[in-house]
Amino acid sequence: MKLFGRKATEGEILAGGENAIANKEVEGLSQGQIVRRRFFRHRAAVIALVTLSSIIVFVITALDTKIGPIRIPGWWKWTVEDIPELRYLDCPGGATGCPTFSINPSSNFGLGSHPFGQDDIGRDYFALVMNGARRSLMIMFVIGAVSGFIGVVVGSISGFYGKKIDSVLMRLVDFLQTVPTIIIAAVIGKAAGRVGPLFLALFLGLLGWTGLARLVRAQFLSLREMEFVDAARVAGASNIRIAFKHILPNAIGQIIVTITLIMAGAILTETALSYLGFGVVAPDVSLGLLISQYESSFTTRPWLFWWPGFFIISIALCVNFIGDGLRDAFDPRQRRRITKKDRLQAKLQNKAGE
Repeated sequence: MKLFGRKATEGEILAGGENAIANKEVEGLSQGQIVRRRFFRHRAAVIALVTLSSIIVFVITALDTKIGPIRIPGWWKWTVEDIPELRYLDCPGGATGCPTFSINPSSNFGLGSHPFGQDDIGRDYFALVMNGARRSLMIMFVIGAVSGFIGVVVGSISGFYGKKIDSVLMRLVDFLQTVPTIIIAAVIGKAAGRVGPLFLALFLGLLGWTGLARLVRAQFLSLREMEFVDAARVAGASNIRIAFKHILPNAIGQIIVTITLIMAGAILTETALSYLGFGVVAPDVSLGLLISQYESSFTTRPWLFWWPGFFIISIALCVNFIGDGLRDAFDPRQRRRITKKDRLQAKLQNKAGE
């Protein structure tokens, strides 16, 4: 086999065969189907998606859920209002409220009455952690939705229209990026946290869109010069339709990946603010607030830190891995991993062609 007038090497022949196999697998598939197939081949992302979905279902179904007048009972027997008798027997070092969770098959194997332990007054810590995880997840998703919406709208308008509109919007973005985010978040959190976690999430969402707006603007500046935009404009499409019907879908990959990164950072920001006393405040509960409330008990009852910290790290890692999988799935330059079976098939095809 010759390549550009010279004999192709074995590696080049195999590479061509492997690419042909990879291209044949996506032949006739839509862009959405290709992205979905690539994503589900990313093992870490799939495991993270299953884990995050399991955590969400586990947290939501554990406690009673109120939707207006409707109350959906949870499967866990305690609530955050219940105050059972404080446990002190069999606790190490004379501590109180130690966890009943045990993995020792020879004695007391199972969850027990209080698998995560109890707080200072005897409340079930499992119920508190589940309630705190609910609030933290809600804050994470609300911040992602608000920041995503504002960032996409501002970036789209700035990149599509350009000139004076672009200049004004980008100067606003520059101003917001020069001010330390944690300081603004602390000031807003101090006021909004007392109103409720939802208002805290809404206000924090107003701070996290600047990076996404710049990314969307860059995508629009590049895509608006493409031929399909000129064809849509000649066909009589309005500017709004061109921007959000033709250009935006071509930038959706980068947008989704960036939003996942915003969400991962959001739960860590909420944790930090609540720990410092500028986020969620009692009687509401969040994972960061639980860590803050029991920081003085770290040496005597460390389990009060283990469980909130475990959920914070697990959720943040899952969202990051999902973002990595989406980035690889949407990247058109990303090549599929060639297996040994594919290499053998490429060799057989080359031998048959000879």
